[in-house]
Amino acid sequence: MKVTIKGQVTIPKAVRDKLGIKPLSEVEFVEEKGRVFLVKREHGAGESQRFAKIRGSATARMSTEEIMRLTRGEK
Repeated sequence: MKVTIKGQVTIPKAVRDKLGIKPLSEVEFVEEKGRVFLVKREHGAGESQRFAKIRGSATARMSTEEIMRLTRGEK
């Protein structure tokens, strides 16, 4: 398997199928004892978790339209 000039490789279809990697799936490379492993990130892992912890905790009683007007600077 060749690495492109941009450092990209194609994950073979058999591996994608086995790991359930689909378009927009997130993967990471994990190094252990001089070897590198491709690991599929589980849904909701990592960055999106920080938002999951606070989801539904807003106390302001505003409609989406009111929030958007504030965001846009409208009155």
